[in-house]
Amino acid sequence: MLLRIPSLWKSGLKRGGFALWSAVDDDPQFIFAPRLFAASYLVFEIEDADRDLDPRIYVDRGAGFESNEEIELRLTRNGIYVVALGGGEKVLRARFDPSTYPSTFKFRAYLAYSETAVRGFVGQRIRAAVKAARPLPVCETISATQPAILTGLGTPASKVRTITQHFEQLIAMASARFRSTPDWPDDAPLISFVAPLFNTPARYLDQLLDSFRNQRHGAWELILCDDGSSAPETHAWLESHGGHPALRVVKNAVNSGIASATNLGLSVARGQWVGFIDHDDALAPFAVDMLIETIRENPDARLIYTDEVVADARLEPEGYMSKPAFDPVLLSGLNYINHLSLFQRGRLLELGGLRGGYEGSQDYDVLLRYLAGVAPREVLHLPFPCYLWRRDGASYSVTFRERATQSARNALSETYARDGVPALVECALNPNLHRVKFDPPPNGWPKLSIVVASRDSFALISRLLSDLTELTDYPDLEIIVTDNGSRDARVLRLYEKMRASHPDFRADIVAEPFNFSRQVNRGIRLARGDCILLLNNDIEVIEPGWLKEMVSCLAYPGAGIVGARLLYPNGALQHAGVIMGLGSVAGHWFCGSKGGTPGPQSRLNVRQTFAAVTGACMLISRACLDAVGFLDETSFAIAYNDVDFCMRAGRLGFRVVWTPFATLYHHESASRGSDETRENIVRFRGEQNLLREKYSLGTYADPAYSPWYSRDGSVPRLVIPAKLPPARSFQI
Repeated sequence: MLLRIPSLWKSGLKRGGFALWSAVDDDPQFIFAPRLFAASYLVFEIEDADRDLDPRIYVDRGAGFESNEEIELRLTRNGIYVVALGGGEKVLRARFDPSTYPSTFKFRAYLAYSETAVRGFVGQRIRAAVKAARPLPVCETISATQPAILTGLGTPASKVRTITQHFEQLIAMASARFRSTPDWPDDAPLISFVAPLFNTPARYLDQLLDSFRNQRHGAWELILCDDGSSAPETHAWLESHGGHPALRVVKNAVNSGIASATNLGLSVARGQWVGFIDHDDALAPFAVDMLIETIRENPDARLIYTDEVVADARLEPEGYMSKPAFDPVLLSGLNYINHLSLFQRGRLLELGGLRGGYEGSQDYDVLLRYLAGVAPREVLHLPFPCYLWRRDGASYSVTFRERATQSARNALSETYARDGVPALVECALNPNLHRVKFDPPPNGWPKLSIVVASRDSFALISRLLSDLTELTDYPDLEIIVTDNGSRDARVLRLYEKMRASHPDFRADIVAEPFNFSRQVNRGIRLARGDCILLLNNDIEVIEPGWLKEMVSCLAYPGAGIVGARLLYPNGALQHAGVIMGLGSVAGHWFCGSKGGTPGPQSRLNVRQTFAAVTGACMLISRACLDAVGFLDETSFAIAYNDVDFCMRAGRLGFRVVWTPFATLYHHESASRGSDETRENIVRFRGEQNLLREKYSLGTYADPAYSPWYSRDGSVPRLVIPAKLPPARSFQI
């Protein structure tokens, strides 16, 4: 028998019934004091949540609730969590955080005085779910000092998972899905894995082959392409494994390079799909099953790529390459796709396979050529770490990094050539990554209208106007300040001075209540430019070429909006793209991090696509503006109007590009009054709710963000979703 226990304290929660609760902010929490009852177990129960929750538990053993003692729990709508209270250190208090976003659920807390009572309770809940044909509740146990307690009752939960623990959990989830799958029914394999090798140590080949033994039998073949190896160890291994039914060995008489060896393997491949795998790497368990499922569910796919595990020399996990959905803009800065990629064999053969002359980046080159003419929706990202990449520093691209980098830039230069003239490709913020330089349009730089919403704030608006006219090198600027009632005489004199000295300056003054969207829309209606830049009055220019960089990014196919990299005055990151669903609504990822933070796969060092960027510095093409319309003055008068505009543009097929090569300082909200008044808080909460509802942010999966990332803070951490996420394209 279990005893219901009330919470000692709660916050961020609203009661809706006897056991019904709603989380009303991003940090709801129940706090309990089990020490007052001398019980052995504390049991939390979640039922019938309206969405997958990401619960956590904090245990206070005398040092308070410390963030590094957070215990992550799996995403679920129905869960039972058992905390053992005994052991060497008694539990003084326990805190249960049901979610990091608004949600509704049933919640109860119980005390138990015996393990038998806990097991009986869990069993009863499971039987009730089976009888009612409802999903079974997950059961997780927390027993820091007595690991033998509660054995077999549920999954032991722990503090924030290590990479190894996280990876093991994903494999366990894949095993539960595929362990009873029958062998492949066809005579020919579906996927051919081609691995060029040269003097490969036997232990690497053992690990490579071992990683295939537990894949779906009959669905794959492994083609080892020996490129004239001279090592007796390699020859001996190849000879001793020649009889394996799914292993084929082909040989070059002399060492001819990776491209030649790979093409030799491609010429004998039988699978409809081909994946390239390095001789010192491996597949993750159930990788082939995940790929087969993706192929079957997406018959129009022409390229499939997966996440990767970064492993040490022993293939022990050290990290992930958790990737976004397909983004050709990001691909112009780095080969983030890389391993594992599946290509259609027929298309690869039509291209002639890999090319010589691109040593160290031959995979980048073939990928760029393969994607020419492929629709973005035909490229799928499978967010499962199918590939184990051994990072031991011995690969060609590491040993000969300078040559590999130049090969990559040669491939990009050809891909982005205009009228037969190769594009110039320079280094990105990371010197090993890339920046494609776009020439000005044939008719020169387009006229650009800058719309600045402002009122008074002389120090800010005077600096900005000076920066635009004296520090910015864009040749054809129209500056429109929409003022909602300045009274500062210095500001009014500044406007008069600007009108006299700059014929393309206009100050439109209308005294009216503050409605940011309406104020910006006034400026847009006055704008004559081919592009419109929305710019806050608290922006400070750092270098002269920022605006040309932003306009040049409209050269990417489908681009309609471009955002900039914004820093706080102390150099910390303020804006590096908006992630939908972050903080339960929308937020800037890595906000507040050091300015040089590279982000996952060094993504913050290159251009890329997002669902949204901030309106503090947002360039919009005239075509995009004509299609989308104005900012929403009714639903998003003050906040989230920029995010809403970007989402509307994305759903009409326009790309939102972010570039780190246009960097400015943002003195965020320096000209606005306090947002802490009751009226402003109510307004802000209302606009948050409107955005959540309009874009279903409770279930929205941002294509620029990994499903394995948390959404409760600006710096992502690993989480375990309730189920393995499906393959995806970049759909807004």
